[in-house]
Amino acid sequence: MAIEDKHILNRLYFVSGIFFVFALAVLFKLLSIQFMHGDKYRDMAEKRTVKNVVIPANRGNVYSADGNLLATSIPKYDIRFDALTPTQGRFDTYIKALSDSLSVFTGKPSSHFQKELRKARINKNRYFLVARNLSYSDYIRVRSFPLLELGAFKGGLIVEQTTKREHPMGGIAERSIGYERFDEDGKVSRAGIDGAFGVKYLRGTNGLRMKQRIGNGQWKPIADYNQIDPKDGYDVFTTIDANIQDIAHHSLLGQLEFYQAEHGCAVVMDVKTGEIKAISNLGRNTDGKYYERLNYAVGESHEPGSTFKVMALMAALEDKAVDTATIVDTRMGSKPFYGRTITDSKGHGKISAARALELSSNIGLATIIDDYYSKEPQKFIDRLKAWHLNDTLGISIRGEGMPVIPEPGHKLWSKNALPSMAYGYNLRMTPLQTLTFYNAIANDGEMVKPRFIKAVKEFDREVEVFNKKVINPKICSDQTLSEIREILKNVVVRGTGSRMYSENFSMAGKTGTARTEYWMDDWSEDKRYISSFVGYFPAENPKYSCIVVIHKPSNKVGYYGADVSGPVFKKIAQKIYTDTPLIDEVESLEFDDKNVTKDFNNYYQIANTHKTIMPLVVGMPVMDALSLLENMDVSIHIELKGNGIVKSQSIAKGVKLNKNQQLIIEAI
Repeated sequence: MAIEDKHILNRLYFVSGIFFVFALAVLFKLLSIQFMHGDKYRDMAEKRTVKNVVIPANRGNVYSADGNLLATSIPKYDIRFDALTPTQGRFDTYIKALSDSLSVFTGKPSSHFQKELRKARINKNRYFLVARNLSYSDYIRVRSFPLLELGAFKGGLIVEQTTKREHPMGGIAERSIGYERFDEDGKVSRAGIDGAFGVKYLRGTNGLRMKQRIGNGQWKPIADYNQIDPKDGYDVFTTIDANIQDIAHHSLLGQLEFYQAEHGCAVVMDVKTGEIKAISNLGRNTDGKYYERLNYAVGESHEPGSTFKVMALMAALEDKAVDTATIVDTRMGSKPFYGRTITDSKGHGKISAARALELSSNIGLATIIDDYYSKEPQKFIDRLKAWHLNDTLGISIRGEGMPVIPEPGHKLWSKNALPSMAYGYNLRMTPLQTLTFYNAIANDGEMVKPRFIKAVKEFDREVEVFNKKVINPKICSDQTLSEIREILKNVVVRGTGSRMYSENFSMAGKTGTARTEYWMDDWSEDKRYISSFVGYFPAENPKYSCIVVIHKPSNKVGYYGADVSGPVFKKIAQKIYTDTPLIDEVESLEFDDKNVTKDFNNYYQIANTHKTIMPLVVGMPVMDALSLLENMDVSIHIELKGNGIVKSQSIAKGVKLNKNQQLIIEAI
């Protein structure tokens, strides 16, 4: 018996020991959690019950120089339906009415929505799409439909709000206005003005608000204030003039359609300040429609062709290689240079250097440049570099094309490089870079940087103002400047641009017709050209410079720069001035019209006579009749049918009116 009791005690001690060790382990774990890993677990618990919710900042707007809205952020709404939330009875009661409302809203049959909603409930779809990308007014309308109006917990309504960037002017200048977009991987693409100034000005700074989980996936604010208040983005005011932009867009579009061209661009710049007043970039899609596809004016670097002849002749004039009267033998339209033949559209014989530019003679310019610079080609290249033609403009918009001005030792350099460059081949420039040089000619030799932004504002406060930046204070001597401006004027008067000439409006500039893709095997069967015109207006006191470049017009319709791009330039120039409102001086605001005076006296007499008695309003304009009746001493209900002149009244003249009495007025 004693031995058995001893065994029981041993087992008791053993079990007690196990419990004691277990208690020590639990105590150790508790102490470990509390003191060694406490912060970790407290953070985990807090993350599951408390979180910081991002409050998006409102992105700033983009405006034109004249205050028109170019880009703004507006809320868009997606409506979804949790098909399991409503009770079966509620679902059956409202599904027909809901489907009827959706049918009226979308135009689809009611049976379609009944079928889809029942299918969603059978499939236990808790995220059924009802409507996407709704405006605020449409969102309010849809959420008031039967069943959905019961809200999230009874009606299964799910609302998702997003912010969408929109351009109120539609497709006009859409590419240059641009955007800032993030993909699924967080990578951002920034195009145009909106993209260039998104980070620094437009985007703003998001705020934070602490929220606590309250169950069923719902979160409520912990406090009635934000941990960090959102700071809205600034507004950007561009240099774009909405009226000029509209003119440039439609002028370019019409010509692209007529010549069935692949793409084109048009840019208008303020001569003195470098402000870009209009920039249109239109490309053709597979359906033959044109839209703002790429920013060709900024990003497309190509061989400019004959528009570069101006730079070539100016270099020769500055270096005293020739003067405008120097005779150049262009022969009969064909001349060999280092084993390669350069041609003109027709022979001009012996002409002056000035006339060679007016007639856009390839042979004339190639001869001038090769005769003087062939032994010192670097001298010619250095002159171009002094004008910064080998540099980008450093504009704010991303994606500027890189100019290419080859020099001895470059992979593009050969004996033929120099004569080829003289008439715009074997080098590359963007339309905006070419325009900047011509703008300097119009601006008395001062080369200014193209500018897309005037100011950044926060309401009426100017955050930053962008002023004119000078690239080169004087590109050439006054003599060269005067001579080249006279030649550019004569190009329109009696040269290759003579079809643009107008006695009533002066323009100056240079035509350009360049072969493109001529290195491809099929060029002889399918010739492609780039047609351009660049210049300024008015010729005597330039206000604006402009370039128009059109790629690959149909050869069956035409391809010369004077025919394809010249008319666009002319239309833009003339419309800018003819569409500008005229200001007429009014000598006096005092004007006595007997009929007006008579009508007023009649109205005044009736208004002061009939205070509670129905007057005769037949024959009076509707607006006068309403004004008279609404200012009487007795309040009546007026129902108006029609507009114009009152033809009948339901209450006869002289009848005493009672408060809230109904009056019907018919007008024609």
